[in-house]
Amino acid sequence: MTVGVAILGSTGSIGCSALQVLSRQRDRFRVAALTAYSNADLLQRQAAEWKPGYVGLVNSGKRETGNGKGPECLVEAATRPDVDIVVNAIVGAAGLEATLAALSAGKRVALANKEPLVMAGELVTRTAREGGGEIVPVDSEHSAVLQCITGRRPAELARLILTASGGPFRTWNPERVAGATVDEALRHPTWKMGRKITVDSASLVNKALEVIEAHFLFGLPYEAVDVVVHPQSVVHAFVEFVDGSVLAQVGFPTMELPILYALTHPERVPDAGVRRFDPVAAGTLTFEPVRAELYPAYGLGRAAAAAGGTAPTAFNAANEVAVTLFLEGKIRFGRIADTIARVLEAHQVRDAASLETVLTADAAARRLAREAACS
Repeated sequence: MTVGVAILGSTGSIGCSALQVLSRQRDRFRVAALTAYSNADLLQRQAAEWKPGYVGLVNSGKRETGNGKGPECLVEAATRPDVDIVVNAIVGAAGLEATLAALSAGKRVALANKEPLVMAGELVTRTAREGGGEIVPVDSEHSAVLQCITGRRPAELARLILTASGGPFRTWNPERVAGATVDEALRHPTWKMGRKITVDSASLVNKALEVIEAHFLFGLPYEAVDVVVHPQSVVHAFVEFVDGSVLAQVGFPTMELPILYALTHPERVPDAGVRRFDPVAAGTLTFEPVRAELYPAYGLGRAAAAAGGTAPTAFNAANEVAVTLFLEGKIRFGRIADTIARVLEAHQVRDAASLETVLTADAAARRLAREAACS
């Protein structure tokens, strides 16, 4: 019997990559549900090819696209009885409630959406325990860690080192970065991603989010999760064990391998579609420290993580608002970090144990971010 997969955000870059993987694994998996935000044309083409039992469009307007409309279609798709694995490829806070619903229903969540664990890590992990669900990361860095530690006892794990490409501004000076244009921020040197995630890579906000994710996924304190800049994006993470041994997972940049591993973990299955690794072709690999003056938003994210509670929720909300305004041409790139700093300074940290508290903190931080960004 094939395994039923729901893809939330099927028209985005991760969702399309997931369908590429599934196209080579049709004997193991079937597409049970597809959802998208607003790309109705591509969603309809995907539905015509895969013939899922459920199709949903969040921002549907008056278009007839399938079974579900509006934000509730995400939860509906994630909790269907014919769905075994939910690939959460949604960008932003919109993926939180669907993640919670899927975990409550006992599903495996292949999590590419960083924000649920950042906004509500304690709530998400508790929901997984109580509901019998499972979180398997899709981010290349967290997938790399998982691949290195599978079969090991948690007590053997000492430290993680996540890698960052450094984005397009790695060799710039801070003054030039502050005035960077949208086009410049979207020129990622190694990965092809959506606009919001690409901007997060340029600011290194994505690494702050990944540090928070790693804390909840692997149970390590924040001081045991480090980040280094690795421009070639070949080494995805290092794992240090208590005896001093270090393992690394390497491969050419692609999201298809971590997606496949999230679907099959802890097993591995043959797949001919991923480029095979060649150390000679990879060439020289270099590593650099994170320059605090170049990536101020990264430092703000780590400070929010250390504060705990709803501080990461506020950090994420402020960044989402600021990045949207930047992509719309309403603020300059340097204003992203400034906005985050002002929101965190004003935010009153609460315990993040309930969905209501998290959503209230998220909404308040968004309101403050809009005021701070444009004032």
